[in-house]
Amino acid sequence: MRIGELAARAGTTTRTLRYYESRGLLPARRSGNGYRAYDEEDLRLLRQIQTLQDFGFGLEETRPFVECLRAGHPAGDACPASLDVYRGKLAELDACLAELQAVRDQVAAQLERAELERAELAREADRPGGPDPQCELSTVRGPQES
Repeated sequence: MRIGELAARAGTTTRTLRYYESRGLLPARRSGNGYRAYDEEDLRLLRQIQTLQDFGFGLEETRPFVECLRAGHPAGDACPASLDVYRGKLAELDACLAELQAVRDQVAAQLERAELERAELAREADRPGGPDPQCELSTVRGPQES
């Protein structure tokens, strides 16, 4: 098949396919008239790249999976190098999750502190001569007040 047909079948552009070719991920053979020629195996390689990129893998991270398929394995993750990429991606994701959990914990602590301070202000307002509670952004509604 020619480049346009491969692009259409994979739901991508010919420009993307030429880029993958320039990066050595998608080899192109040339037909007698000089057109790029692809087959079903190339479509399989392309789908492997797309799937991994959809999962957040960088283009270079797809290389071991593509090479594994090119080596004749039934799946791109049958080779040790592919498994190493999986492990690396999991470590990266775990680090991101830990960072997000730390931020969440900080926000939860700030919320708890703010709620305690607000409750104290409300108690003081109930006392004779206590301050009137005021809110500068009274039009802003929280998620529960919608």
